[in-house]
Amino acid sequence: MFTVNATDARNKWSDFINSVIREKPKIIKRTKDYIFVSNLEMAKEMLKIYTFTANIFKEEDGSVTISLNEIDIVTNGKDEEEALNRLVNDLIEYAEDFYNDFQYWYSAPNRKKHLPYILNVLLQDSHEGVKKLIKCQRGEN
Repeated sequence: MFTVNATDARNKWSDFINSVIREKPKIIKRTKDYIFVSNLEMAKEMLKIYTFTANIFKEEDGSVTISLNEIDIVTNGKDEEEALNRLVNDLIEYAEDFYNDFQYWYSAPNRKKHLPYILNVLLQDSHEGVKKLIKCQRGEN
């Protein structure tokens, strides 16, 4: 059914992978461990609700500051486009750092909830894909 014994998955690895890719996600059970397996299309579908909202602030010097609500990232640029591009770059960098040092970031209680957002960023194909995850709104200074 939904859970597949690790030995059965290993013995019929090709069939198992084909069924996950073409049919549905599955869970592999190995002793007390459970591993969720999905194809990328389904993973993207599961994570698509993890988008970002950002507040845009016009500064007295004419620059623009953008503050991400879901993850504590704030950037500033000469205009909205530059600030947003910097925000996207910082978000991608944070996602990569989170993933590369996963044990550190995921074990922090205030960072654990970032996981689905991080995975959604990492699954994007481009800088523009990440940018589309961010909905900007005017903030009040």
